[in-house]
Amino acid sequence: MAHPENPQDQVLVDIADYVLQYEVKSDLAYHTARNCLIDTLGCGLEALEYPACTKLLGPVVPGTLVPNGAKVPGTPYQLDPVQAAFNLGAMIRWLDFNDTWLAAEWGHPSDNLGGILATADWLSRQAVAGGKPPLLMRDVLTAMIKAHEIQGCLALENAFNRVGLDHVVLVKVASTAVVAQMLGLDRDEVINAVSLAWVDGQSLRTYRHAPNTGSRKSWAAGDATSRAVRLALIARTGEMGYPSALTAKTWGFYDVLFRGEPFRFQRPYGSYVMENVLFKISYPAEFHAQTAVECAMTLHRQLAAQGKSADDIAAIRIRTHEACIRIIDKQGPLNNPADRDHCLQYMVAVPLLFGRLQASDYEDDVAADPRIDALRAKIACREDPEFTKAYHDPERRAIPNALTVELKNGTVLDEVVCEYPIGHRRRRDDGIPLLEAKFRKNLARRFAPRRQQAILNVSLDQGRLEAMAVHEYVDLYV
Repeated sequence: MAHPENPQDQVLVDIADYVLQYEVKSDLAYHTARNCLIDTLGCGLEALEYPACTKLLGPVVPGTLVPNGAKVPGTPYQLDPVQAAFNLGAMIRWLDFNDTWLAAEWGHPSDNLGGILATADWLSRQAVAGGKPPLLMRDVLTAMIKAHEIQGCLALENAFNRVGLDHVVLVKVASTAVVAQMLGLDRDEVINAVSLAWVDGQSLRTYRHAPNTGSRKSWAAGDATSRAVRLALIARTGEMGYPSALTAKTWGFYDVLFRGEPFRFQRPYGSYVMENVLFKISYPAEFHAQTAVECAMTLHRQLAAQGKSADDIAAIRIRTHEACIRIIDKQGPLNNPADRDHCLQYMVAVPLLFGRLQASDYEDDVAADPRIDALRAKIACREDPEFTKAYHDPERRAIPNALTVELKNGTVLDEVVCEYPIGHRRRRDDGIPLLEAKFRKNLARRFAPRRQQAILNVSLDQGRLEAMAVHEYVDLYV
């Protein structure tokens, strides 16, 4: 219990009460969580094709096998839950293709699946070995909904990016809370665990921005969700927490890292974030660019229909929202794939040139094509205040971009506008069939047809999936 002279911060209490007491009753949230699960696992499977990712995977000490440990989908590894969470978390985020949440802070709530699934799988295997019932996949979906909600609600009004902190701090906090609940911690122990996450060292955004943009941004979330499992396990031992971790004068999170400002909240925790989460379906691109890429694909088709190509372009004007300019409006050299997949001009130039944008297009061999940088140099961005307003409107949650192309002969093509990307809630009917197709494609990268079908039979059936034991579902991916 907290000492009466040092009461528990309300933010910690609210998170603990939510994970322990809130009953998710939204069918939409559970259906969206199932789609999120398969999309996120599919992203991890695709990442296994990239040696830059796979070199980070496996046990800390080579050759270590943990009896009844968590298995890492798509690999032969069976690890302790902390390292398994890192493995899966790094796979999920590697290609910047999993779901997204945009607000004052940005992020990818399905990053939490690394800690959630690793812990659930380990607990299930331990339970079965001891003659007890395993966790079910519905438990995993519930934890996903709650982790999404914690990360997303904290992000709505609080810009960690403006104080130089990376959004993975929210992955650490959300994962810690839901993993603590899965481990059976009581209310005070959950509060202790969440306080440990806030007190912990937090990642700088350094690795997301010039001149230091680099591949840590692809494993930072894996690091955060695995650290969350570690902290929850520490709290499970009865280790003390820090009840005023946020509000303590001079030494608390607010004073040290948040300019002395308390967090602001737009809404209480429920299931809003999962219901409204953005899926990256068509393009592995930083989400503020998704609609710009859709516009560029449309313009590529229009140019081809006129017998023209990107070689005929004299200038490109992009009308966009403030967050897009702040994060991905980049000039100058791009040093690596992590730099390129966060450059709006690069993500527009490639589809204008080639009529596609896929993960391999960020690699050095494609980037070496001189036409890409030549076209990048012709692209100018400006903020449209109405677009920014629509972006922040909680009822709209738009991510608008508009492209205007001027040709060398003086012709100006009609502006192409896209407010809502294919992965937006407003376009679910269009998006879910494509999301399922993306999952099928990713399964085919790793598994024989019979195994693909076995995974699909469960994964596309809400009732069957929710009723399946976690370890049995994970075994399908091994």
